[in-house]
Amino acid sequence: MQPLLNKLDTSSVTANYAFDNTDEYAKGRYRELSALYDAQTIRHLERTSIEKGWHCLEIGGGGGSITSWMCERVGNEGRVLATDIQPRFLRTLPFDNLEVRQHDIRVDDLPEHQFDLAHARLVLMHLPGRELALQRILASLKPGGWIVLEEYDTLSVFPDSGVNPGEEEVPILCACYQVLNAHGVDLLYGRRLPLRLLANGLVNVGAEASLSLWKGQSPGTTLFKINFEDLADSIIRSGLISQDQFDAALQRFDEHDFRMLSPAMWTVWGQVPEFSPYPPSVNVSATEHPQLFSEVRCTTQL
Repeated sequence: MQPLLNKLDTSSVTANYAFDNTDEYAKGRYRELSALYDAQTIRHLERTSIEKGWHCLEIGGGGGSITSWMCERVGNEGRVLATDIQPRFLRTLPFDNLEVRQHDIRVDDLPEHQFDLAHARLVLMHLPGRELALQRILASLKPGGWIVLEEYDTLSVFPDSGVNPGEEEVPILCACYQVLNAHGVDLLYGRRLPLRLLANGLVNVGAEASLSLWKGQSPGTTLFKINFEDLADSIIRSGLISQDQFDAALQRFDEHDFRMLSPAMWTVWGQVPEFSPYPPSVNVSATEHPQLFSEVRCTTQL
């Protein structure tokens, strides 16, 4: 592959992303996401048979933990392009086979038919125009190339103490989700992804959803606490929760007897057909592809 991209800023940052990824909240958010999901992410990336010499694309590279793993996995014979709307942390990574680009996947171009593997985690659900973003990623893949996407479904399963006394209901979540929805976040996007990959003509599509029971001061509750603090002004302005209730909720997240059900993390994967670099767009229904849904698994962690 020719060096099409470099580490210079080549696109403007779009301002309507809900979280500020340039401050200390971002550093903490990436740390907890890595602790929560990196092992799971790597397991799914390995199922693509990623090996030395591959060319990989990491969209929304964030803190760089998965980008670093990719760089080490593909070796000097391979190449990794990592993009982010604010690539502050990616630029500190010390890999010769890495290129970093400040990039908005909704509006900025990518090289077409260049990558063996593309990955994004908790990116597309945040983006108005996510379908165009998905198609841009798919167009960047070689025939036979793989995509692995990880996105939350935050609305299908809420904590319910009536079902399980160990699950604590968290009113602050409703206010937070309203704020995210106002920013164009699709809070159900994870469960939509299998059909979206099929609709874009991919093969070997599969999916797995995982849930966890998070306790106080764990990576999961710490992640949510960071997010709440980042969105504090908008959450309180929503009128759904008072300042006192907000402060009490944050304190509760630090207590060892606190338990809450996590959002469902969906991991969905698929492969561009070998015979065509352009996956055709078709309309797909669940009844037309029952084999896909027989592959969906739900795992739980305590």
